[in-house]
Amino acid sequence: MSEPVLRVINLKKIYRSRRRGDIVAVDNVSFSVYKNEVVGLLGPNGAGKTTIIKSIGTILRPTAGEIWVDGADAIKNSRAALERVTAVLEGNRNVYWRLTVKDNLELFAGLQGQSLRSVRSYIDELIEMFNLKEKVQEQARALSRGMQQKLAVACALVKRTPILLLDEPTLGLDVETSYELRWILKRMAEQGQRTILLSSHDMNVVQDICERVIIINHGRIVVDDKIENLKRLFTASAYRFEIEGHLNQTQEQKLTEQFDLIKISRDGPRTVIEAELLDDQRVYEIIDVLKENGCRLESVGKQYPDLEEIFLRVVKGEKR
Repeated sequence: MSEPVLRVINLKKIYRSRRRGDIVAVDNVSFSVYKNEVVGLLGPNGAGKTTIIKSIGTILRPTAGEIWVDGADAIKNSRAALERVTAVLEGNRNVYWRLTVKDNLELFAGLQGQSLRSVRSYIDELIEMFNLKEKVQEQARALSRGMQQKLAVACALVKRTPILLLDEPTLGLDVETSYELRWILKRMAEQGQRTILLSSHDMNVVQDICERVIIINHGRIVVDDKIENLKRLFTASAYRFEIEGHLNQTQEQKLTEQFDLIKISRDGPRTVIEAELLDDQRVYEIIDVLKENGCRLESVGKQYPDLEEIFLRVVKGEKR
């Protein structure tokens, strides 16, 4: 594998507070991202995702650790790093409200040292790609939230940096605009146009455009793996049993005492049992227990969890 274009090494960030004491937001986090890779950065609120992205984008100075952006030391030489990375933070905050769509794009290109002549055709391409043609002469403040968010991503792309950081790019968007922005990002990923680190609570966005995810919890990495590997891991041990009628308290107690990670719920006239079984042979043990207790089994099968369900289980510590 080639050298990574983004390296985070033992990153630590402590927020000092006299009233609440020191808060460790990021605790010795290390990961790498390779050229044209699209990686999802996931975690519950307060896990440290935005702190990591702001540190990479040189907005925050970490307490300790190293950050290398396309060969540039982001901590010791932030100016060199900024020439190689662009961040879109919390959707639409990086556009100038009193400038038009076109003026914003030209401004951000100019800030990167690109001449208007060299970038004009690319600006037209971005306007077309993001469906902003009819709004090109409108001020950003007059645009809808969705249009502003699309403009923010377009302004990040016009800088043509090799690395793009996206923090909640679909936050607050309506369904149609969210799908549209997701399609644009997916197309970019498929064409290998950028190396992207994407933070989002929208698991559909992450699942659609990312091959790999890094899951952060309490400031530390708990998972760094390809989505397909995670799906295989959880599918291998997830089973669903459907029982005719409802279990009584004694029957439920016997199941929960004998089997870990089991969930029992009612679904109309039947009972559903969901179980995490690290040993496949335990499926037959559950069936035997049900038969012994006079339960009539209607069906049994493997479950196929989506990324959102996997994320929740990882954060809860169900897989180490």
